[in-house]
Amino acid sequence: MSDPLRRIDALAEEDTLPAPQVRQQLRLAAGLTQAEVAEAIGVKRLAVAQWEAGRAQPHRGNRRAYAHLLRKLAAKHPDAAVEETSNEG
Repeated sequence: MSDPLRRIDALAEEDTLPAPQVRQQLRLAAGLTQAEVAEAIGVKRLAVAQWEAGRAQPHRGNRRAYAHLLRKLAAKHPDAAVEETSNEG
């Protein structure tokens, strides 16, 4: 299985989160702001910013809600659920 498929499969796990870059890509693909995501989950916008930057991880209840949101976004925007890789050598 290719790496993009593994990452997409990981989204299907109840509380598994994709890489921070993919989290942001999914949110942007859906046209959502960090504030909108934060409101939906019940946290402050700064928490979402930290999660997307990879500087923090959501706690269990928030993690499940965030993972659920990201799975829904990945289903709607599958191209955004793939990490970009650099081909520069």
